[in-house]
Amino acid sequence: MGLLSVSPAQAQGDWPAGKVITWVVPYPPGGSTDVLGRNVAQRVSMSLGTNVIVDNKAGATGTIGAAYVAKAAPDGYTVLGTSIGPQAIAPHLLGKLPYDPIAGFEPVVTIGTIPHILVVGVNQPFQTVAELVAAARAQPGQLAYASGGNGTILQMQGELLQQQTGARFIHVPYKGDTPALQDTLAGQVQFMFAPVAAALPHVQAGKLRALAVTSGQRLKALPAVPTMGEVGMKDFVVEQWQAVFAPAKTSTAVVQRLNHEINNALKDPAVVSLADKLGVTLVGGTPKQLGDLQKADSAKWAKVIKDGNIKAE
Repeated sequence: MGLLSVSPAQAQGDWPAGKVITWVVPYPPGGSTDVLGRNVAQRVSMSLGTNVIVDNKAGATGTIGAAYVAKAAPDGYTVLGTSIGPQAIAPHLLGKLPYDPIAGFEPVVTIGTIPHILVVGVNQPFQTVAELVAAARAQPGQLAYASGGNGTILQMQGELLQQQTGARFIHVPYKGDTPALQDTLAGQVQFMFAPVAAALPHVQAGKLRALAVTSGQRLKALPAVPTMGEVGMKDFVVEQWQAVFAPAKTSTAVVQRLNHEINNALKDPAVVSLADKLGVTLVGGTPKQLGDLQKADSAKWAKVIKDGNIKAE
């Protein structure tokens, strides 16, 4: 079916000319970046009339896969389906990397964003963000928050909360979001910033209490829960994004074609439905919009990491 959609230009040998395109995901299979990326890649494969295969190159908080794509030939046959971590956080946390997160890539398109929820276990006494912060100020270094690991966007939000309020928390990193959430549910730590899809079922079941959301607007699924901005946290809009990049110097024509095909894939009802289940708000847009988003977030988290003297452990 996909071969029937090949355009006359393609038939004349233009990119992709029936060659395999490799969509590198710098994380293990099963995460939202992988699952959503595979579904988008499948639809791009059909629309381009060529095979798009997903290759998981996990490790080092996503930087191994990013480095692989940065060094790939800029011919349009290798792309990176990644997230905010390797492209805007890790470079400031890990020091010198084998790639430049901005100069080493051509932005293609933003897939979507994932807001987070500041949650506490229902047995915790805190009913509001203000109460949590007040308790931390009264007991510096006594309240703990969980994250899915050092250098993750979840840790960055805890650090940002400290810097904005002057409160001091203990950071407890876990090997993944799931065990971090489990210990938050069990009361082993006081709170965490959790991805909406992971936290929402527990909030709705009454096992977690949602104090605020990190999105710019209230979530439809939690209309009574305020945003961080509404509770007095200025400039606390934090959304983890997923996006596609190509190696630097990939031609504008290829980047624009990929952008067009991926934007179309994001309108597919099946992709929209999957994104809803994963808690991802689909975005799309232009390569420039992704580039601007990356640069803004890179500057934001560079400051947070520097001001907090955060080191990779």
